[in-house]
Amino acid sequence: MRRPALPEGVRMITVHHLNNSRSQRVLWLLEELGLPYEIVKYERDRETMLAPASLLKVHPLGKSPVVTDGDATLAESGAIVEYLVERYGNGRLIPMPGTPERQLYRYWMHFAEGSAMPPLLLKLICDRMASAKMPFFAKPIARGLSNRVLQTVVLPNLKRQLNYMEEELTRHDWFAGNDFTAADIQMSFPVEAAAQRAGLDASRPKLMAFLKRIHERPAFKRALERGGPYSFAND
Repeated sequence: MRRPALPEGVRMITVHHLNNSRSQRVLWLLEELGLPYEIVKYERDRETMLAPASLLKVHPLGKSPVVTDGDATLAESGAIVEYLVERYGNGRLIPMPGTPERQLYRYWMHFAEGSAMPPLLLKLICDRMASAKMPFFAKPIARGLSNRVLQTVVLPNLKRQLNYMEEELTRHDWFAGNDFTAADIQMSFPVEAAAQRAGLDASRPKLMAFLKRIHERPAFKRALERGGPYSFAND
């Protein structure tokens, strides 16, 4: 069956999509923009939870998301989001240049991976280290080390960041102002991850309301249908 002709200037975009990963944001953005795309799906290793080696054939780092658009191959979710919005958005999902909202947009686009994700990743590592299989005599040491890192570094940082994000959402409905933008798509994963593994709950109602709003968006639901199971979508 022949595919319908694509709109002028639009090529078929390919998303190399890893289950339960940041690449879900890219599918969601493509649905918000109404762009045609195809998915190549990859499954995490069930023991290590890492991406399969087959992704190394797409990009030297072997991580997801990776997007191919014509001759361009792009990695890093933030770079991909910015590329798609700038190339195909026609002014959608990004505030006007020179406005306070545009500065907020830029800030949260970088905050998502630069500040929000590292302590969430550290918490995941500490939790796994504490529960990992090891000789019985090593378990108290591993648990003691992981708990010390959690209590002195990770959890205080997470609390401070979640409080900060909660406070920001008391000023406006979305991270970059009163309008939904791609910065909200970029911020979705750390907020979802915090709800799943870092204690984000009803004590921070603005962040929980943010999750509910994004999960109710039709484009988000379409991306779930195409991308497959995504455990972070539970709010």
